[in-house]
Amino acid sequence: MTALTVLPSGKTYEATAGSTLLQALLAVGEVIASKCDGQAKCGACHVFIQEGRKGLSKIQKLENEKLDALVGVSSKSRLACQVVLGTEPATVELLSFV
Repeated sequence: MTALTVLPSGKTYEATAGSTLLQALLAVGEVIASKCDGQAKCGACHVFIQEGRKGLSKIQKLENEKLDALVGVSSKSRLACQVVLGTEPATVELLSFV
């Protein structure tokens, strides 16, 4: 298990290491868009990882290509459907403009 803090609410949850960030967020009842069933095709689950990036899975080619096509991307951007949680705590910001 790992601690997952969600912004802007500031709530912290226990999440299962090895699950995707999208799975973890949905499991605790957070509202996050996802239109492609975790295939990295729609970009709707775009989030900012504010803390704990080094404890998450590395970005892969498919995710990187989708992020390149999105507006509002930063160095903290990830697709929640592609991020696999590790054992380190992480803070994620859900975006309201998606």
